[in-house]
Amino acid sequence: MAHVAPLPWDAVPQFRERFEHYRTTRGFVPNSIRTMARRPSIAAAFMDLNRAVLYEGTVAEELKMLVSLIASQAAGCRYCQAHMANLSSIYQASDAKIRAVWEFEQSDLFSPAERSALRLAYKAALVPNETSGADFDELRKYFDDGQIVEIVASIALFGYLNRWNDTMATDLEERAIQVATRTIAPVGWQAGKHASRST
Repeated sequence: MAHVAPLPWDAVPQFRERFEHYRTTRGFVPNSIRTMARRPSIAAAFMDLNRAVLYEGTVAEELKMLVSLIASQAAGCRYCQAHMANLSSIYQASDAKIRAVWEFEQSDLFSPAERSALRLAYKAALVPNETSGADFDELRKYFDDGQIVEIVASIALFGYLNRWNDTMATDLEERAIQVATRTIAPVGWQAGKHASRST
């Protein structure tokens, strides 16, 4: 059970348009943002950053979602893992690719460019951080500096979200549970105490 209950999705009318967008694209309004909405300036700043990081730029959205999924898996945030399985699916990653993301180093489903980004995400999400110059040398074979900023921004965005949702024990939405059960549960995902069902 969440430590702070999310607001009803229609309790903050200034976010109606954005919340409708979430309902249309994701199938629900995230409980994490509905909780942040208790302080609207925090929610607004987060939604602006989220949009700039994940939905703008030239790195494929599918890859950004998978980078965010790997970072969340490495950090152990069940809520964010379920959300990023859902968004990876929405942005055209196959169930097989989502299921295999933890084995990106060996799986033929991932290109060398994708592997370099996913490797960075994994290492960056660990504590202490394990990234190195060699990781960036590998990234530069496939991505320019602006694209590297996008990839690192995706990882860093989920540093915030992983801490937020694990600390708040944010309840998972049913749609996110359904997608996670279909895609990542077969390789070890379970809701856990910090990502239980919404009641």
